[in-house]
Amino acid sequence: MASFEETAFLTWQCHLVSIVASPVGGWRTPLWPQNRHIQEAEWKKGQADDKHFIDIVSGKGSKSHWGRPPRGGHSGEGPLHGAGKDMTNTDTAAPESNTDTVGPDTAAPDTAAPAAAAEVAGSAHLLGFSDEILLHILSHVPSTDLVVNVRHVCRKLAALSLDKSLVHTVLLQKDYQASEDKVKQLVKVIGREIQQLSMAGCYWLSGVTIEHVARCHSLVKVNLSGCHLTSLRLSKVLSALQQLRSLALDVIPGFDASQLSSECRATLSRVQELKQTLFTPSYGVVPCCASLQKLLLYFEILDRTREGAVLSGQLMVGQSNVPHYQNLRVFYARLAPGYINQEVVRLYLAVLSDRTPENLHAFLISVPGSFAESGATKNLLESMARNVALDALQLPKSWLNGSSLLQHIKFNNPFYFSFSRCTLSGGHLIQRVINDGKDLRSLASLNLSGCVHCLSPDSLLRKAEDDIDSSILETLVASCCNLRHLNLSAAHHHSSEGLGRHLCHLLARLCHLRSLSLPVCSVADSAPRADRVPAQPAMHAVPRGFGKRVRIGVQTCPGPFAGQQPSSAFWSLLKNLPFLEHLELIGSNFSSAMPRNEPAIRNSLPPCSRAQNVGDSEVAAIGQLAFLQHLTLAQLPGILTGSGLVSIGLQCQQLQSLSLANLGMMGKVVYVPALSDMLKHCRQLKDLRLEQPYFNANAQFFQALSQCASLQRLCLVSRSGTLQPDAVLAFMARCLHVVMCHMFTGESLATCKSLQQSLLRSFQAERPALNVVIFPLLHEGLTDVIRDVPMVHLDEITLFKSRVAEEPPNLWW
Repeated sequence: MASFEETAFLTWQCHLVSIVASPVGGWRTPLWPQNRHIQEAEWKKGQADDKHFIDIVSGKGSKSHWGRPPRGGHSGEGPLHGAGKDMTNTDTAAPESNTDTVGPDTAAPDTAAPAAAAEVAGSAHLLGFSDEILLHILSHVPSTDLVVNVRHVCRKLAALSLDKSLVHTVLLQKDYQASEDKVKQLVKVIGREIQQLSMAGCYWLSGVTIEHVARCHSLVKVNLSGCHLTSLRLSKVLSALQQLRSLALDVIPGFDASQLSSECRATLSRVQELKQTLFTPSYGVVPCCASLQKLLLYFEILDRTREGAVLSGQLMVGQSNVPHYQNLRVFYARLAPGYINQEVVRLYLAVLSDRTPENLHAFLISVPGSFAESGATKNLLESMARNVALDALQLPKSWLNGSSLLQHIKFNNPFYFSFSRCTLSGGHLIQRVINDGKDLRSLASLNLSGCVHCLSPDSLLRKAEDDIDSSILETLVASCCNLRHLNLSAAHHHSSEGLGRHLCHLLARLCHLRSLSLPVCSVADSAPRADRVPAQPAMHAVPRGFGKRVRIGVQTCPGPFAGQQPSSAFWSLLKNLPFLEHLELIGSNFSSAMPRNEPAIRNSLPPCSRAQNVGDSEVAAIGQLAFLQHLTLAQLPGILTGSGLVSIGLQCQQLQSLSLANLGMMGKVVYVPALSDMLKHCRQLKDLRLEQPYFNANAQFFQALSQCASLQRLCLVSRSGTLQPDAVLAFMARCLHVVMCHMFTGESLATCKSLQQSLLRSFQAERPALNVVIFPLLHEGLTDVIRDVPMVHLDEITLFKSRVAEEPPNLWW
């Protein structure tokens, strides 16, 4: 029997090779330069290097026999870009050349890597690579695995695992395998070296475990959003973090600022960046932060308590302390639906309106629905127009509609604009924002979702079915040539006939785009194409949505690209944007059956007539996007068989998040066989959201889904849909990484409760982060069930929304 060291080394070596073999977690991550030809050449070189590396390690060049992909989460976004100067020293020390020295608290063996491991590695030993390469590989291993497992393999890995470049920043969010014991051991070993720590969304960790953060005395940035923290525990943690400059936390019911110690208040007085999520009316810790430069506020307060009592923001009026905004550079507020959130945010804005900070350069307020102006907000906007030059702007639609505010606000080097749901016409967009073609090369992100008139010269005369004015879009593209994120969803942007005048042809000039959201009707050709190749009968014999087989003679779309012609505007667009990472095609009239804080929607609006021309061949064109990571397709009535989905599964090997909603004609689920074929190839898929009326979640579907080896989160929303409990249990037993299972269907309450209890009883012990919600979609108690879902799941996958340009890039960690 192999020793512990031999077994650990072999396991770790397989773990590394699976990382290198992964298209997502490869050791050479493309760092895209400005020149696209250099980008492509660099990526191809990286792929060749990866293959060469695998060949050396395996000795055969085959990677099919290596272990499963790595667990856990270094998939988070890079470090946040602060409002002011960088507050940490991110320089990393060179690796120690003397590998005979073992760090403290290590249990590395006295000998080098065992001979058995060397024999497996072939002629070249894995540890023969340079420290630089090994450190790059190790950066893709979860921090808990580095401390708990990798550092015990040998002396060299013990030293490398504790290298400053690996312990300087620790990301635990979405590391669902990070148990209580692992986190405690990690803090014990490297706690004093950690300067940036993110535990965002670690809802499964107890408050006692979170208290161990107090041992990380060198922390400069810490994200505790979604963690269980009382006022007393928060006080204990912050009192020990004297170097802290950036903090994210939740303010939950029962929060009492008077319980914060003087040491805690001293720490807060030095905090320059604060992200605060409010679940109860309160100022939170804002009044204690006298040095704030960046303030992000997320209002998630429900209008009523669980017992039915009505909340009021007036509870805050009696508080003696007020926020300190004099040094503020960034103000951001995002409100969930509900009048209470609007009432509370007004109290924050009232203080801001008394004296507008001179250094304010980003002012953003995201409000669903209407948000009436008050005297204080008018004074604030007038003061901003006189005294500051902004780089980022987002205002409620009611503040902009019919207002001349945009004519008076000054901009410096803007990088983010959001005019979501505003009645901004194309003429106003050009004159007041783009300043008649002014060079806006600095603009990186633009959100025009729901701006139904933004591409027409006059908002008063335009009808939804009218064509856009391509000259307005052409001016926008020419002025904002460096756009990386663009959202044009929730509107009817129809293109007229004419060479090069189609919306897709104009957007193809934005070669730097990395995320794009479009209405389905906007990618349709100007008129139904007569050159579409006749489709061939489908060969599938598997039962479809209602158990029916494909009828002979029924026309279906051909396989991937079989009918795709160069004249397709959408095909040309994607061909010119090969590095697109996030794509959304959302029907102009689509609304999810499960809205926020409201009963489920029983009826939906019909799709746009032009969306009928967007079918399987257009979906197949998405397969050109080799770097695609996030895909949303909603309300595509032209889908017949879903054959385009197979093309995406085969070619988009980096796909991590997939959201499908209302594909094909309502009441007919005909794409299940194609979806099953697609899922077999989605090895990197982590999140799947599927919303489809009358969907039958049967054994065939879950069998295909079981082949998604990396799947972590599943959400199924189906009005009048059904599911097979035995198939769900078998799926969860096969997919060991799934930690979120949300299903809202037409099943009875008794069936849902029984399945939910079975899942928790069977898998909760081995998956501490497991979150299961099985509930009837149209049940009156759905709202109360939703309020218990962890915010990280609710906001990212359970609730449907467009996420492109939703927030400024690098707003937070």
